[in-house]
Amino acid sequence: MITQLAKNGFAEDLIDLFTQFKSLGLKPDGQMFIGVLSACSVLGDIDEGMLHFESMSRDYGIIPSMAHFVSVVDMIGNIGHLDEAFEFIEKMPMEPSPNIWETLMNLCRVHGNIGLGDRCAELVEQLDSSRLSDQSKAGLVPAKASDLTKEKEKKLARKSLLEVRSRVHEYRAGDTSHPENDKIYALLRGLKSQMKEAGYIPETKFVLHDIDQEGKEEALLAHSDRLVVAYGLLSSSARSPIRVIKNLRVCGDCHTTLKIISKLVGRELIIRDAKRFHHFKDGLCSCQDYW
Repeated sequence: MITQLAKNGFAEDLIDLFTQFKSLGLKPDGQMFIGVLSACSVLGDIDEGMLHFESMSRDYGIIPSMAHFVSVVDMIGNIGHLDEAFEFIEKMPMEPSPNIWETLMNLCRVHGNIGLGDRCAELVEQLDSSRLSDQSKAGLVPAKASDLTKEKEKKLARKSLLEVRSRVHEYRAGDTSHPENDKIYALLRGLKSQMKEAGYIPETKFVLHDIDQEGKEEALLAHSDRLVVAYGLLSSSARSPIRVIKNLRVCGDCHTTLKIISKLVGRELIIRDAKRFHHFKDGLCSCQDYW
């Protein structure tokens, strides 16, 4: 339950359940603490997260693994405390792994700290140069499937799956092969107009192609996340939730888009990407924009 609540972004429920678990006199294990640290990261509560981290060894005799240190770095850096995260790494009782520096590198790119991000990239390259993609070397946040091997990741195209009426539909970014392609894009353009009235501003930094602003907005419109949700809106019954499986992480702009769409159409959108579940409902996401 702890692990699944963490994956689905229900951070407050997770902390409540963990508190109940301990109040019964039960002893948590190391895996549970990873879920707890993830929840504190989603909540942006570093103080509580550090209390749990310190209690691992003090109260339960659990020696923190590298995965726990990665979780703490993610928790501290997620809200922009990058220098503090760097200091935490320097004080670690063990040699930091490439995962540690890669986590901080990506957080630096998200928060715009180019200098520290490049420094972390240099350390990652020294420890394991195979971990750096062309995107990473260019100072971008790589969109990767964390639970896929690198070899599989290279072969898999960006795609999303949607189950409608016991049939599975597959979509890829820029896909125009669907029989109802015209209806799908017409719906997306109509939603885009409503979204802009609601304050939506396209985040074209997520388009890596060297094209003009209008072209970048059009490219965002063709992301597989939006295609699959649009077809779900066209083909499913009113008010029913739409469930999607995606093999890569949802990009930042699509995350914003899906939040707004969920409010406009009054539907719950459940997206399982490579990192976690996202439950979009009434303009909000269960991950609380942890993304």
